[in-house]
Amino acid sequence: MSSQAAMQKPVMWERLFERESAPNLSLQGRVRQMLVSAILSGHLPPGMPVPSSRQLADQLCIARNTVVFAYQQLVSEGYLVSRERSGHFVCDSVMQGHSGSVPDPTAAMLDVEAPQRVRWDERLRFRPSQQRNITKPQDWQKQPYPFVYGQFDADLFPTAEWRECCIKALSVLDIRSWAPDLITHDDPALIEQIRTQVLPRRGVWADAEEIVITVGAQHALYLLADLLVNEDTVVGMEDPGYPDARNIFASHTRHLLPMPVDEGGLCTGTHLLGCDYVFVTPGHQCPTTVTLSMERRETLLALARQADSMIIEDDFESESRWGEGAIPALKSQDRDGRVIYVGSLAKSFAPGLRIGYIVAPRELTRELRALRRLMLRHPSAYIQRAFSLFISLGHHHSLLRKQSQAYQRRGAELAHALARHLPDFTPTPITGSSSCWLQGPPWLNAAQLSEAALAEGVVVEPGDVFFMNGADAPRNFLRVGFTSIRPELIEPGIAKLAQVVRRYRLRAAA
Repeated sequence: MSSQAAMQKPVMWERLFERESAPNLSLQGRVRQMLVSAILSGHLPPGMPVPSSRQLADQLCIARNTVVFAYQQLVSEGYLVSRERSGHFVCDSVMQGHSGSVPDPTAAMLDVEAPQRVRWDERLRFRPSQQRNITKPQDWQKQPYPFVYGQFDADLFPTAEWRECCIKALSVLDIRSWAPDLITHDDPALIEQIRTQVLPRRGVWADAEEIVITVGAQHALYLLADLLVNEDTVVGMEDPGYPDARNIFASHTRHLLPMPVDEGGLCTGTHLLGCDYVFVTPGHQCPTTVTLSMERRETLLALARQADSMIIEDDFESESRWGEGAIPALKSQDRDGRVIYVGSLAKSFAPGLRIGYIVAPRELTRELRALRRLMLRHPSAYIQRAFSLFISLGHHHSLLRKQSQAYQRRGAELAHALARHLPDFTPTPITGSSSCWLQGPPWLNAAQLSEAALAEGVVVEPGDVFFMNGADAPRNFLRVGFTSIRPELIEPGIAKLAQVVRRYRLRAAA
């Protein structure tokens, strides 16, 4: 086959280049990615010629040397072969080991029994997709007023510092530490940083054997539920509370006990004596953001001791409190080893990194590591090493200070905007955290309002999903996040939301 046949229509390469290569790569990288995709997908079969470097460069309107270097790299990696005076060809053995099936032309002629459809509804233990969950528009970053909670903030992301740590983690000595399979272990450097730098700020002290790294706090909760909870276990849950935690525990037990929350946090009382486990977010209650009072913390610990029950503390957003000063973790008051502590490192600046941890007695952490091995062996050792450097070089603490200042300003802007534009709405006082729990008038349906607001570019979260009983959940609550919106856009965004509220009320009254 001639090289002219390989090219067929010149526009083919232009389309492949646009469709099969990532725009964030260098031009050389895009050429390589395009050709690899074309080869492995069968568009360029083994033995087929590819255009000359000059021809392909002309068709793609790029420098010839860019194509030359891409071809050289593909030759060295075994995708192409260079034949003197003939050009470059797809390597004959490039697809060796691929198990792509070849259709049998006689199969259609045979009298084969029709395949039977698999009845998945009879096989599934439960349907996680049907649980009530927090949802966010996929294009929230493109909306002008994204009041979403717990998402990436490009303005605060420490790009240079994180890149520095990632590069340092690629040193020869570091690679030798994290490249092997750790099996049930974690990166000792990250464990040491959590033990000596992160936990003491929360008043928690732990040995290395008492810390387990997880793929985020949610993975930590699933590990605990899988190991500790069966269908007869009673788990007390804050109501309103964290939907993902509720769904995790609900997938393991039939007995979830809703526990009311007020301005002092979880309401303690003798109803807690019937629980085997109590899940609580004492630092910043999810979603109301209130802090569990010191008196109630002591009562909760005493009730757990009396009932011989355990407390699972999710200490998210604990270090972003301002105004009244930081309050130590509930775990810091634990004298009996009844508090299992769950923390997150990446949620504060890049939730996509998925780094969390559990602090618990070593009898439990030993089994948690063994269970984690069955799931995914261990979280990425490279990310663990990069994060240990991020903490040890002071970047993490510096970031927390920067975020606290930024969130305090944004929280003040939001409180001012709500008082000015939505005076009929009652916000929980913002004393930290990165969101505001907002109660609307009794006539409000927050789910309908959020849909109408999204059409105007305002993203807010309806609050009914946080309540355990979906059928009877109040419909007039919203969670308004402010980590992902620039401060100067907060008041215009709330003003726009107020316009939507007014139109919504008029339609509802009509």
